[in-house]
Order: sequence, then structure tokens, then C-alpha cells
Amino acid sequence: MEESRFDVKEELKKLPHNPGVYIMHDADDVIMYVGKAIDLHKRVQSYFRKIVGRGPQIDQMVSKIARFEYIVTDSELEALVLENNLIKENRPRYNTLLKDDKTYPYIKVTVQEEYPRILFSRLMRKDKARYFGPFTSAQAVKTTIDLINKIYGLRTCNRSLPKDIGQQRPCLNFHMGRCCGPCTGKVSQEEYKEHIDKALDFLSGNYNVILKDLEDKMYKASEEMDFENAARYRDLLNDVRSVAQKQKMTDSSMEDKDIIAIASDENDAVIQVFFVRDGRLIGREHFYMTHVGGNPQEEIVLDFVKQFYSGTPFVPRELMLPVRIEDQEIIEKWLSGRKGSRMYITVPERGQKEKLMELASENAALVLSKDRERIKREEGRTIGAVKEIEQILGMKNLVRMEAYDISNISGFANVGSMVVFEKGKPKKSDYRKFRIKSVEGPNDYACMHEVLTRRLLHGLEERQDMELRNIDAQYGSFTRFPDLILMDGGRGQVNICLQVLEELGINIPVCGMVKDDNHRTRGLYFNNVELPIDRHSEGFKLITRIQDEAHRFAIEYHRSLRSKAQVRSVLDDIPGIGAARRKALMRDFESIKDIKEASVEELLKVPELREKEALAVYEFFHTEVAVRRPGTSK
Repeated sequence: MEESRFDVKEELKKLPHNPGVYIMHDADDVIMYVGKAIDLHKRVQSYFRKIVGRGPQIDQMVSKIARFEYIVTDSELEALVLENNLIKENRPRYNTLLKDDKTYPYIKVTVQEEYPRILFSRLMRKDKARYFGPFTSAQAVKTTIDLINKIYGLRTCNRSLPKDIGQQRPCLNFHMGRCCGPCTGKVSQEEYKEHIDKALDFLSGNYNVILKDLEDKMYKASEEMDFENAARYRDLLNDVRSVAQKQKMTDSSMEDKDIIAIASDENDAVIQVFFVRDGRLIGREHFYMTHVGGNPQEEIVLDFVKQFYSGTPFVPRELMLPVRIEDQEIIEKWLSGRKGSRMYITVPERGQKEKLMELASENAALVLSKDRERIKREEGRTIGAVKEIEQILGMKNLVRMEAYDISNISGFANVGSMVVFEKGKPKKSDYRKFRIKSVEGPNDYACMHEVLTRRLLHGLEERQDMELRNIDAQYGSFTRFPDLILMDGGRGQVNICLQVLEELGINIPVCGMVKDDNHRTRGLYFNNVELPIDRHSEGFKLITRIQDEAHRFAIEYHRSLRSKAQVRSVLDDIPGIGAARRKALMRDFESIKDIKEASVEELLKVPELREKEALAVYEFFHTEVAVRRPGTSK
């Protein structure tokens, strides 16, 4: 296996002294851990120092870190909410303390009601109410709701208004002056709406009026030596400030959005995409664009949108861009057609959306300035390596490659593997394994014929079924055929694949990965010609990784089947002894050896065994010994 090019020491030096979220990946690029930090530089650095007493689980996790990434935020609170979103989305193995699926509190304003209320909620539903949050302190949310209700005299009851106006006596809150009493009929719907609008104004961030009012009351109480009330106002001030800290990591609209930002210089550009799903920021991805030649950002963003969304199966409800692009209305119409419903392209200029855009732009600038070389190396290992393979084979538009391998031991448990690489990276969700059904004994060609036939035939059948149901075939698991099939071997394996393709009427290029006498890849067999390949090139290294991955996947599956086959007891082979009697024997005897040495009389002491079963067990272990039945002389 090729060593990772991620230089931990160098990457640690690049960490910013900002709050944010860090993400630890293992060698298979699986997310192992997501954490938050006030200072990313100090926090991530701490994992790579020799610290005693931090626990074996953390030590184990650190030993598996192959690379890390991070997302910068404006505050630790934002990092906390983002960390929660990412953990829920990815379920990292080492985030055991957060697997309770904890939800954060929201402030819910039931604006769909004629006399709205302000409520505490743990869930955000599509019920036409307005939601604010999420927040990290449930107590602060409750205190603030109580404060708003007290200041603006809002109702907290469950009465159906205006239906129940005048039906019952007003509650205690009305008599205490904490509710304006809409249930009495003395407050019109318009007057009550003015109270709600002021509360919404505060929850939207315009809370200076309440803060000033509380400060004035705190200072006045202090001057009057009323320190108890002064302390109460001070605590309320702190709660309001805690709740009022705006959150950009979650959007109350609960819609799907992609937020695209750009950072560029004379030669290069980085596009940063934040993915918001159901109102939660669940992840991000950056794309490195080269040879931009000083083009304006509008052109670069337009090129990215056209290229990226022509290939992705999902189109969000809203696409937020940093600049207005040319032909924006046409692009909107095109993407709406791909989505199957109306979508919108917006350029945020103020409010929460603008702040989200600023955050994405800040991360794009960090990638451009600090990760440029690493990204170029990664692209060389993946996309660059694919381009090299294209040149060797004389192909174009090579995206998806599938490789196959067979594994068995002297014909026992024949299995096949299929691994998938897209744009030079493994796509493990599309891996498949096959247990050979029609071949007995060690016949790799026949096994490969079955594997390829099953895979491609399944794809054809799935395509036909999806066409009948009017479903886009690109969403099927087997419907997408590869741009190139890679066979673990030379002419023989390639010809088997070509035979299957001809039988099914499918046209896909096939390439063999030829090995030398030392079982190392030496070249590619394509169109009846063995093509040499530079052993030091990225294309060669990618071919080796694909070959090793296909072999590994097949071996692991074969090993698992062998393990299952070996988890047997010798008792399984005794005629007439089923699972219940096997269990009874193991309960009454300490070992197989004791069962083997037991007499028929001793075996009959097992309550579940009759004479017939006891004799069967005895005879199984004493096939060459004459058996004397109980009560007979011979």
C-alpha cells in the first residue's frame, strides 16, 4: 500500500487559532471523530502530544488518524451546533458520548394561531410556526421565554382563542399582571399582534431595548440598595445575552440549500460548498479549480455550477451564490428541470444568509492559502492519475472504473469481488461481493464469467424495471455501468469479460492488469496489446491501489465464509442429534472429550436423550467397538 501523503506535522502548523470543528479520518477516509474547539490550533495539536492518562480509547483513535480536516466558525457556540449536526449525520465511531442523539432547544412562536404563544421546543416541524435557534442552554431559553412573556404580557395557556373568549375565568397570570388577558376579550387581536411583533423583533436579534431596560432596572435597584433584585436583573441580562447569540449553523426554514463561496488569485480558485439539509449544516466540500487565468469570479462560479450540477443527482431547493452569474434565470430553469420542482438561485446581501456566505468564503480563503499544495497532490493521486490512464488507453471522459477478482482455496467457497473507483477514489457504497453458485472446484475463468454475467444482467434488469416505473436509472445500485472494466489478469481474463459483454449486447472497454512473475503489476492489456506503464507514475499507483483493493475485498469475503464454515462442532455430524440435544450434551458434560469417553449409561442421564440418541452418540465415537445394549450380556 502506498503511504499517505498527508504530512501531519506540516498540517498541524497550518491550523488557525480560531474556533471551529475538526474531523478525524482513518486510512479508509472514514470519519472516526468530530470535535469542537475554541482554538483549533491548540486543540488538534494536543492529540499528537504524548499525554498520559487520556484513556485507551483516545489513544486507539489517535493511532488510526490518517488525516484531519476542519471548518472554521465565528464562535464556540456555532462550533458546538455544527459538531452536533456532523455527528448526527456521520455517526463517528469514537463519538460515543454523543450517540444519545441529543437535540438542542428552540424558541417556537405559533404565528399560525390568531393569538400566538411563545413556546419551548426540542423539535422543528413544518407547522407554519416560526422557530429561533437552536440554542445550547435549555435553562436560558426557558428564562428568556418567561422574560418575554412577562414584558409583553403574552399568554401561556392552551385555550382555543378566540373561540374560548369569555368562557372561563382568567388565569393567575392575568391577576399577577403577567398576561394581558386576551381570553377576557378586553385585548383586540390587533393589539395582541403588536405585542407579538415586538417579541419577534427581539428574537430576530433586535434586543437592545430589553437589554437597556434590564440594565436600567439593575443599576436603579443597586442604587436603591436592593441588591436582591439587582442580582436578579443581572442574571436575566446574562441569560438574554446567551440566548441572543445568533446561530448561523441552522436555518429555521428547514429547506435544503447549497451555499457556494469562492476564493481566487491570479492562477487558482477554490470553491467551497456548504450543504444544508433539512435546515442543518451537515457537511462541506471544496473544489480546486486551476488555470482560471485571472477570470472574474462570476465566470468561475458559473463554470462550477454548470459542471458540478450536471453530474450530481441532487439539486437543492435553493442555491446561494456569492455573486450574480450570467444567464442566472436560464440556469435556474435548467436546474428546476433537473430537480423536478422549482428551485431558486439567490445572492444574499444581508441577514443570516449573508453571514453564512461570509463563513463559507472564510473557509474557502483558508483552503486556498494553506491547503493548495495538499489539494494539488490529492488531485494528482486521483483525477491526475485517471488522466494518465486515459492517455495510455487513448480514452476520454473516464470517470467510473470497476475491478473484479476471484478468491478460493483449492476450489473451496469460490467468491468474487467487485470494487468501484470514481474520479480516482474508491466508492465503497457501490462495492459488491458474489458467492459463486454454478462453479465447483478451482476454475477462475468460469467463476469470473458468472460474476460478470450476474452483475451486468442485474443492471440491465434494474434499468428496465426503473424505466417502467419512470425512475431515473442513475439512482439504481447496479444500473450505472462503468466507463472501464479492469480485470485482475491478462488476455484470459479480458477475453472472458469480452465474451460476457458480447452475450449481453453491452459495449464497455475492458482492460487487464497484467502482473509479472513476482505478482507485481507490470502493464495494462488493452485491445489485444500489452501497454507499458511507468512504475513511478500516479496512474500506475492508482492501478495498483485498485488491484490491491479488489484482491483485499475478495480475500476478506472468502475469509469470512471460511470462518463461518469452521464455527462447527463435531456433534453437528451425529445423526439424529439436533440443536436442542447438542445444547443439552454441552450443558451436562464439560467438553467434547468427556462426551467421547462417556458410556451409554452416562449419556442416558441427559434428560433430553433417549436410548436411541444415546446409542447414536456412543457409536459415533466408537465405530470400531462392539456396543452392548443396557440389560444385555453381549
